[in-house]
Amino acid sequence: MKAKEITTLFLDIGGVLLTNGWGGEQRDNAVAHFHLDAQELNERHHLTFDTYEEGKLTLTDYLKRVVFYEKREFSEDDFIKFMFKQSQPYQDTIDFFKEIKKRYKLRVIAVSNEGRELNAYRIKTFKLAELFDAFVSSSYVHLRKPDEDIFRMATDISQTDPDNSLYIDDRRMFVEIAKNLGMHSIHYTGLDKAKNQLKKFGFDVE
Repeated sequence: MKAKEITTLFLDIGGVLLTNGWGGEQRDNAVAHFHLDAQELNERHHLTFDTYEEGKLTLTDYLKRVVFYEKREFSEDDFIKFMFKQSQPYQDTIDFFKEIKKRYKLRVIAVSNEGRELNAYRIKTFKLAELFDAFVSSSYVHLRKPDEDIFRMATDISQTDPDNSLYIDDRRMFVEIAKNLGMHSIHYTGLDKAKNQLKKFGFDVE
């Protein structure tokens, strides 16, 4: 396959360009820092986080269900600041995809499960709008992976035929779903391995 046949990159954010926004590691850090009950927090989180990521809850409402259902010795603002600070960039990866976008004149679309407030913070702080042309984020479109419709929406919004698409995600299941919809896909397990896989699609990554 030739690189010119790929017109649009569809990229996940957490686990590819940045650390996860509020994954297990980040919640473990919060449990240790604020001396919370890990089992209770994680049970409540799993019961309601999908609703937050679909844009049907504000971050404040999510935290009322998961953390502030009882009186705490710390404030909501303190907790949110801690949450946001958990996000860190994989700057080499961000810079690499910026270069690939420029070199091959690609559209780059985010397809991510992100709560609205976390998403806004991450986009602004790490200047992701310099890479992405659009954000098909779960909290904006009220769909979340693994729903096939969020992938269809991304190709529709970008007006990209699946055969001209390349989807990259660190979650194998999501990669498999994209493939089943006819999109070319890469399971992301690190930048060096991704570069090798991109070569198979005709990209010069040296």
